[in-house]
Amino acid sequence: MWIPAFVISVASFALPLHPAPVQSKPPTAFEQTLRLQVLLDRAHFSPGELDGLAGDNLQSAANAYKRLKIDGATLDNVALADAMAATDLAPILTTYVITKQDVAGPFVKIPPDMMKQSKLKALGYSSAIEGIGEKVHASPALLKRLNPRKRFVESEEIQVPNIAHAALGKAAKVVVNKADGSVTALDDQDAVMARYPATLGSDKDPLPIGDWKINGVSHNPPFHYNPALFWDSKPEQSKAVLPPGPNSPVGVVWIDLSKENMGIHGTAAPELIGKRQSHGCIRLTNWDAEELSAMVAPGIPAQLVEN
Repeated sequence: MWIPAFVISVASFALPLHPAPVQSKPPTAFEQTLRLQVLLDRAHFSPGELDGLAGDNLQSAANAYKRLKIDGATLDNVALADAMAATDLAPILTTYVITKQDVAGPFVKIPPDMMKQSKLKALGYSSAIEGIGEKVHASPALLKRLNPRKRFVESEEIQVPNIAHAALGKAAKVVVNKADGSVTALDDQDAVMARYPATLGSDKDPLPIGDWKINGVSHNPPFHYNPALFWDSKPEQSKAVLPPGPNSPVGVVWIDLSKENMGIHGTAAPELIGKRQSHGCIRLTNWDAEELSAMVAPGIPAQLVEN
């Protein structure tokens, strides 16, 4: 009997008993970087603002974690993330439903001039996406990248970094390290509880090295602007009280130190932490300043050290 050649060829082809698994694409550099940023954030070794971009704050946090937590100096960043993920099994991203409060405003463009800022009722967010970003420690650019077809309106579901982690207890000491640009909270055994990237003074307003104490904490404070204390102030400027808000020059928290006119505080520009100079104070992201403020109490030491 004649059999068509194509049937013979199919019949004679050996099929595997189990189909080969579909190969997934390897993670991109962006995905690997964001993964490490989120894992470090959840471990209280803040990389600063989450943006999926490799930078100095991320590398500094990674190096500190390897040195202080796992003795993993030889690990590269991918291996470090793998090691952290072995015990932190939570997903890197999670779903967030935008609330009515997120989009309610009022939103306002913040002028750079201090005198104009003092005329505003509040120094709030400039957009809903900025406020949502601060909730999840993320840059607006990252949220847009993760949600390219979203409009960021009420009830919309978006993907955001999963930064949920357990609250920390009270610290026994705070150390501000000029050499690596960090603020660290330690327990009564000198073990690191949390570490944050910081902007620490400038050439004209150097960090006041020494042993100080924490006087107290003020949430959502107004900012008392005195041009005499700012080397880059303008002649036409005068003393003014700026209203509170997340876009205040001191952000949402002021942790007062026993050194006059010195504090640890938040910022209106989290993307610039560790990248710009300050007027002498110690600047953190708003969320890092909030976390630290819950860990400190009046009277605990604040050591400002060279390295």
